Amino acid sequence: VQLVESGGGSVQAGGSLRLSCVVSGNTYRRYCMGWFRQAPGKERDRVAVMDSNGVQSYADSVQGRFTIAQDNAKSTLYLQMNSLKAEDTAMYYCAVGPFQSLCPVYDYWGQGTQVTVSS
Repeated sequence: VQLVESGGGSVQAGGSLRLSCVVSGNTYRRYCMGWFRQAPGKERDRVAVMDSNGVQSYADSVQGRFTIAQDNAKSTLYLQMNSLKAEDTAMYYCAVGPFQSLCPVYDYWGQGTQVTVSS
């Protein structure tokens, strides 16, 4: 299984970016997929996740600004990020895991894509 993220970059506060994560290989029939981020010196945080039933959840800090979506035909997970803030600056990772309530476990991770927001 391989996950490859793209779409990161540098943007001014208030701007938008869309991250993509292409998943190749066999994963799970029922799954959780999500986006996580880690800023320098901080722990990795969950940003947005969705399960194979289409249920989504978001961190409070991104609720209303970020949207997670998937295109099964393209085996791609997206994260649309609007109204970006300087505190959104981080390395963003996508991940996949087996379906469990609240999606707590992720077995496969991408290499990350950097998002930098200047104020």
